[in-house]
Amino acid sequence: MTIAPAAHGVSPRHGHAALLAVAALMVFAATALWLQWARQDLDWVQATLSLYLHGPGGLALRSAYCVLAVAIMLLAWSLYAGSRSPRRSSAAPLLFCVAGLGLMGVAIGDSWLPALAPLVAPLVHGLAANTAFLCVSAGMLLQSWYLRADPQWSRWAAPAWWWAWGCFVLLWLHVLWRGPPRGAGQKLVIAAVVVWLLGVALCQWRHARRRAG
Repeated sequence: MTIAPAAHGVSPRHGHAALLAVAALMVFAATALWLQWARQDLDWVQATLSLYLHGPGGLALRSAYCVLAVAIMLLAWSLYAGSRSPRRSSAAPLLFCVAGLGLMGVAIGDSWLPALAPLVAPLVHGLAANTAFLCVSAGMLLQSWYLRADPQWSRWAAPAWWWAWGCFVLLWLHVLWRGPPRGAGQKLVIAAVVVWLLGVALCQWRHARRRAG
């Protein structure tokens, strides 16, 4: 369903939400990078990020997953509420919110489900993780398409659009091509998604600051 564009565009509160998203994304990235160095028992090239959810530092990463989920939801709201695009609709923020819920499902499920229901835990993890990846990549493409029609994003919409497509291609290469190391491939996809989210959040914050000024 398409909704009429907002009358005033990005406001200071949208900028505050984007800035909180930036902070949350940085927390997630710092936690994930720290664990690559701290977990000497895992080969960072072969081990997917999911393996770091258990063992030393696992609680920190599970918490960081929830922080990342909140960042995605905050950014989705900020972009939706501050949009002046005629293509603005609830589809993109809905996809981002489902992706955030998928991340929370991974984090919360991996906290207690392996001990409580070890046979069900892998199924829940796989379903939640795949939901997060698919929904966030689809949301990025759709949101980028909206941004291309938003006059506030005349400078940055095209890079966001092509970067989103790059993330989408990387995701499907990781799924379909089993040749590269699984850990490095998955982390490359995650890093590319985080860079898109961080770049868009920073641009949104700058738009709000410029408008306030």
